Amino acid sequence: MPTYDYRCGNCSHEFEEFQNIKDEPLKKCPKCGKNKLQRLITGGAGIVFKGSGFYETDYKRSKPPKNEPKADTKPAAKTDSPCASCPAACKESPASQKS
Repeated sequence: MPTYDYRCGNCSHEFEEFQNIKDEPLKKCPKCGKNKLQRLITGGAGIVFKGSGFYETDYKRSKPPKNEPKADTKPAAKTDSPCASCPAACKESPASQKS
């Protein structure tokens, strides 16, 4: 529900009233009792954010940053063999490779 500002045309009393948007504007001034109230046009409060905060990490990224690798790049394969290019049958344990 919005808050409306009012000013009396008789006594210049200004106040705010919390009303439903469908309610009729007030007419009678609460200070002097005359039917001279005017609803004022104001900028309003705008959007009020409440909570712990809003951060970049709260939203899904559409593109990875330029300095991060793309998701489809694969890390280098880890191997226990001293010679990674040899076929699997050629791989020997380090103890048996003494020359």
